[in-house]
Amino acid sequence: MTTIATPMTGYFTTPQHERLREHVRDFAEVKVAPRVGDMEAAKAVHVEMSRLIAQQGWLGVTIDPRYGGMGLGHLAKAIIIEELSRVSGAMGAMVQASQLGVAKIVHFGNEQQKRRWLPLISEGRCLPTIAVTEPESGGHVLGMSATAKRVGNDYFLNGKKVFVGNSHVGDLHGVVVRTGPGSRGLSAFLVESTAPGLSLGSHQPAMGLHGFSFGELIFENCRVPAENLLASEGDGLAVAYSSSVLYGRPNLTAVALGIHRAIVEQTLEFATAQTRYGKPLAELPTVKQKLGQMQSQLMTAKLAAYHAAHLLDEGLPCDAELISAKLLNVESSLDSARTAMEVHAAYGLYPGSNIERFLRDANHIYAPAGTSDVQRVRLAEVALGQYREQWSARFSEQLRASSGLLNRVARVADEPVTHEPNGPATTPSRWWRR
Repeated sequence: MTTIATPMTGYFTTPQHERLREHVRDFAEVKVAPRVGDMEAAKAVHVEMSRLIAQQGWLGVTIDPRYGGMGLGHLAKAIIIEELSRVSGAMGAMVQASQLGVAKIVHFGNEQQKRRWLPLISEGRCLPTIAVTEPESGGHVLGMSATAKRVGNDYFLNGKKVFVGNSHVGDLHGVVVRTGPGSRGLSAFLVESTAPGLSLGSHQPAMGLHGFSFGELIFENCRVPAENLLASEGDGLAVAYSSSVLYGRPNLTAVALGIHRAIVEQTLEFATAQTRYGKPLAELPTVKQKLGQMQSQLMTAKLAAYHAAHLLDEGLPCDAELISAKLLNVESSLDSARTAMEVHAAYGLYPGSNIERFLRDANHIYAPAGTSDVQRVRLAEVALGQYREQWSARFSEQLRASSGLLNRVARVADEPVTHEPNGPATTPSRWWRR
C-alpha cells in the first residue's frame, strides 16, 4: 500500500492531529468545564467524569486497532491529555495515569493478556494503573519491599503501594513487587481491583488535582493467578523504568503543557480586560514584559513536548528529549503560574480566578516520573556519555507501530465508521464519528 504523506505544522502535527484537538477541546469545554467547580468543592474522586472520558475511546490512542485501539500514536496522546488538562488538570492526570497503565501491557503483555485487556481499555470499560512507589522507598525502585510468593498456580502479594494514579477508579493495577533479591528480583503483575486480599486506603484530598485519585493499594495475601505475571519473573524493573520513561514523562509533560496554556490564556484575558491608568493593564511595560516571557516559555515548552512525542512516533531514540521535555514543561509551567499570580495580584488569590487552581495543579506534576533534580541528573549522564539504556531504542518498533494508522486516517477521515458486533471499529479512531 502506498503511503500518502500528510502536511505537517511547525509543531509536528498533521490535519488529523488538529481535528482530534478540536474534538477533545469541544468535549472538555462542554462536558468537563461545568463540573470543575464541583470537583474543587468536593475534593473527592470524580468517578463519573473519569468513566465518561474513558468511554470516548481515548485511552486506546496508542493501542493497535487489532485490539480495538485508535492507533494514532504518542503525539495524538499528548494532544488529548493537553486539551483535557487545559480545562481540568485532574482529568488530564486521569488520562495520563491510565495511559501509563497501558504501557506495561503493550510492551510486556503476552498475546493472551493483550487480547483480554486491550480491547476493554480501548472501549473505556477498563481503567488501568501502574503501582510501583512504596511508603518507605519512594522513588528508589530497588528499595521496595512488597513481595509476591508463588504457591501452585497463584502468587500471593503482600505490602503497600502509594501515590497510585487512578487508585480509586482503576480496574486493573500493574503492580511491581519483589519475587527475589537485587535488581533481577522485581516482577510485575496484572492485579484486578476485585482480587481477594486487595483493599484501598481512604482517599486523602491533596493540594490540587481535585477529582483525581492517587492513593494507596494494600495487599494482604492478595491472590493473583500466575497467568497474570507480565513477561517473566525478574522483568519488573524493566516494566517500571520503561513505563516511566516512555509514557510517564511524556504524559506528565502534556499535563503540564495543558495547565501552562490555561495559565497564559487566562492571564492574557485578565490583562486585556483590566484597565489601569486609562489603558489596558496589558499595555503597562512591566506587565507586557511578563506576558511576553510567559508566551516565550509556552512556545518553547510546546515545541519540546511535541518534538519528543513525534520522535516516539517515529521510533527514534529519544530518551533525552523525553527527559528534557518533562523538565522544561514542569519548570516553565510553575514559573508562568507564579508570573500569572503577579499579574493578577490579589485577584489571583480567589478560587473564582482559576489561577490559584492552576498553581496548585502544576505543583502536582513536579515529582511523578522523577523530580526536576532527577531529570537534570539523567541529562548530565547523557552529556557525559553515562546514560545506559535507551528505552526508546529498545521498544522502537512497538513505538513506531503505535501511530501506524495515522496515514490511513488521512485517507478515511470522511468515511463512516462501523462496528462489528462485539468487535473493534473497522476504522482506526472512534472520534471521527462522535
